[in-house]
Amino acid sequence: MDRREFNRALLAAGWATALAPASTLAATAKSLTKITGDIEAVTRTGGDTTVPKAALKELQKSLRGPLLLPGNAEYESSRRVWNGMIDKRPGLIVRCTGAADVTRAVDFAREHDLLVAVRGGGHSISGKAVCDGGIMIDLSPIRWCTVDPETRTARLGGGSLLGDLDHESQRFGLATPVGTVSHTGAAGLTLGGGHGRISRSFGLTCDNVRSVDIVTADGRFLRASADENPDLYWGVRGGGGNFGVVTAFEYQLHPVGPEIYGGPILYSFDQARQVLPLIEELTATAPRSLAADLFIMAPGKRPGNFMVSVCHVGDPAEAERVLAPLRKAVKPRVDQARLMPYSALQTSADAGTKAGRLYYNKSGLLGRLDTDFLTMLLDQLETAAASPDQSAASNVVIQHLGGAVADVPTDGTAYVHRDARFDSVLMTAWEDPAYNDEHKAWLKGVFDEMEPYTIGFYSNHMVDTDKDKAKRAFRSNYERLAVLKSQYDPTNLFRLNANVKPVA
Repeated sequence: MDRREFNRALLAAGWATALAPASTLAATAKSLTKITGDIEAVTRTGGDTTVPKAALKELQKSLRGPLLLPGNAEYESSRRVWNGMIDKRPGLIVRCTGAADVTRAVDFAREHDLLVAVRGGGHSISGKAVCDGGIMIDLSPIRWCTVDPETRTARLGGGSLLGDLDHESQRFGLATPVGTVSHTGAAGLTLGGGHGRISRSFGLTCDNVRSVDIVTADGRFLRASADENPDLYWGVRGGGGNFGVVTAFEYQLHPVGPEIYGGPILYSFDQARQVLPLIEELTATAPRSLAADLFIMAPGKRPGNFMVSVCHVGDPAEAERVLAPLRKAVKPRVDQARLMPYSALQTSADAGTKAGRLYYNKSGLLGRLDTDFLTMLLDQLETAAASPDQSAASNVVIQHLGGAVADVPTDGTAYVHRDARFDSVLMTAWEDPAYNDEHKAWLKGVFDEMEPYTIGFYSNHMVDTDKDKAKRAFRSNYERLAVLKSQYDPTNLFRLNANVKPVA
């Protein structure tokens, strides 16, 4: 057996291993899910409807994965997403084990005119992965990854997490740009664009997508790539979940790791006013091999911090040279930027973003780090200390873009913000629902001060959506997306996303 045949055998074995637990899950869940009558549900446009018992039974028989209804034990865990603020109850959940289940679920939703939510990895800060009363198409059992080190490509199931891709690809010293929290769902991140620590070197996540397998609103299973359905290929790279349910991604990988120069350079909150002006100079002149993300954590019941999170691809000596002026100008409180495993860097933010907390955010893309903007942010973060909520943690994350991200023309993919040098995210997390209104009101007030400095916003961070917001998210690409939406989803079946309306 030559090496290529051996890799194909490994690929087949990976598929078999990935699918075995899902089939076991399906058998168990089907034995527990009893359909005792019709169910009340919500239509695609928000009306009321009834799904007959007979139709539910027929759907259940056609699935390999389980059909979950309210009252089933697994229903409660399946409807939960990462953001604890989201508490929605679908009329039914289809836990798909593969593209066949997805196709059946999409057909059922269309035939019964049901509101549709699609859950990939289940991060969903906006809550659009789940819905009240409609059908939730749950891809979480479709969680697998295979890597071909010869072609430097990876294939990933639609329910997989970013950590799944990093774990498999790092075995071969390979990676593709993905987000900064490893338990994020790969599908949502990729479809919206995908900002990552190594994006300045290799582009966005969507720039590294070679193909997708997708089930469209009419139930067709299509492959989209540069050679097959190229219009759809353009749209899924930044256009979100507007065009269908992606069951598999193929990514281009790059030599990265297993060790990389990175880690935090930590200052106190009080030092931030000295350090921030230096960051604009650092990021404006840094080589594309270096990314310097900023984390500003509000002072309050705990000391505030200001952190420069470094990631450098290539010779560590270059990173040391570029960072030397910053380190010399203001001595860090803690400096842990060093040679370290790439996998450790990619999971370093996980503990601070645990599932189940209550999260709310607003965001905007920036062309530069304006001094007035940074001063305003620090002033506003200091006001967070006035909250009586002991559990609250407010922060601003400013992710460093540019470099290879800007190499792609604005119309090269659906993701349009190639001119942005930073993505700024204002976020608050807390434990007690009694403080929901207080924290949301504070954050909205701060964002009102922040928004005039922004040049648009990234669709993956959209919490509240309407047509005007979607137009701002997609800017000059919106009209092309609307035409594409009319072709692949003319009734707007897939509307719980950064929604593009079909052309009338």
